Amino acid sequence: MARMKFICDSERCIECNGCVTACKAEHDVPWGVNRRRVVTLNDGIPGEKSISVACMHCSDAPCMAVCPVDCFYRTDEGVVLHDKDVCIGCGYCSYACPFGAPQFPSNGTFGLRGKMDKCTFCAGGPEENTSQAEYEKYGRNRLAEGKLPACAEQCSTKALLGGDGDVVADIFRTRVIQRGKGSEVWGWGTAYGKPAGGATPAAPEAAKS
Repeated sequence: MARMKFICDSERCIECNGCVTACKAEHDVPWGVNRRRVVTLNDGIPGEKSISVACMHCSDAPCMAVCPVDCFYRTDEGVVLHDKDVCIGCGYCSYACPFGAPQFPSNGTFGLRGKMDKCTFCAGGPEENTSQAEYEKYGRNRLAEGKLPACAEQCSTKALLGGDGDVVADIFRTRVIQRGKGSEVWGWGTAYGKPAGGATPAAPEAAKS
């Protein structure tokens, strides 16, 4: 069984927000809720990078661990979903998620929180697949239709990839090889910088083990 995953290639993202617009249009996401957003790192500085961020459907999801009513569940394809009929809007998942995925629409005055909403990987919810009830609560179930998430399909530069985790990883690995970049992309040189000579510093023996 395929495990669905997202990855965003920061070398390709142009901060067009097409993924954000596609998500909102596809699922009729309420005002004030952003299931997906584009974050720019070092904005305004030469070499800035942008990435598209949403629920990453973690294998060990912290939102699932802290939910006091166990409204979260994981599908056979590894997609983390939740049941809005069980959610009490406590906000614990929002504090636990490192990606800021859980969103809470304001249903009244003074910022009163409603039921939590988040990226579903276009996989709907616990209701019957492609039913009207499912669409009204969670948006369109594209996975049940044999399609990929709308955000990934809409991405004009194919920076945002979504689908079978093994296939996504193979695509990204091929891109890295073709760019002529190897271990330095995510390796020691990226984390700690390179010396003036340009060579990647050797990792200490403790770090290698």
